[in-house]
Amino acid sequence: MHRPLHRLPRRSLLVLAAVTTAAALALSGCSGSADGGGAASAGTSGSESASSSSPSPSSTVSVPSDVDLTAEGSKLSFKQPANVIFEPTQNRGSVLRLNVASVRKGSLDDFKGFILDDRYKRNADYFYATVTVRNVGQGDVGGVAVPLWGVSSANTLLPAVNFTTTFAKCPSKKLPATFGPGDTLSTCLVYLSPNQGSLDAISYRPSQEFNPITWTGDLTPTKKADDKGGRKKSQGQG
Repeated sequence: MHRPLHRLPRRSLLVLAAVTTAAALALSGCSGSADGGGAASAGTSGSESASSSSPSPSSTVSVPSDVDLTAEGSKLSFKQPANVIFEPTQNRGSVLRLNVASVRKGSLDDFKGFILDDRYKRNADYFYATVTVRNVGQGDVGGVAVPLWGVSSANTLLPAVNFTTTFAKCPSKKLPATFGPGDTLSTCLVYLSPNQGSLDAISYRPSQEFNPITWTGDLTPTKKADDKGGRKKSQGQG
């Protein structure tokens, strides 16, 4: 598990953790070392918590007649939604419509005011994914993190950062305490790719047995102030 990421004195705390309790990254081949950064091989098995959210033949989740599930292994472009069975525990689940709208590249400068206390955090590349989640099923799956992972070019799963305070560059929220039929959440997920690595895809993969559904596309150009006029201008893609 990573050490917490702290702001400088007199400011709030930011904790770097994984998306769910799979966050402990109890995946074979994972590393808690400075350069491992908590990323795990995308081909390894998930923890018990991750496995419990896998659609299985014994699933009791009811799929509405007007909803078609997206096939395992589907390769989607940004803004193409996927309908998936999501079971955060054995006793509750629903059908979610997940959509990755865009991904943009951040920078170390975005984290000014935070203490980056290990090499993984300082040497990563930073990516911000804008996503939407809609409950198109019949169950309530509130109170858990959005079940999406980043995938690097080294084929490692990248957990999203869990914030305990607002990060203005990419405001991140988990599903609200109650997230029932028809409810929708729009949020932004932060991924740190080790050793200044890339972010090749966003993935829905609740267990090793599930052939992941992935989203890919061009990065949204970043913007920064013009050196002379302070105006905003677009840069090339990251």
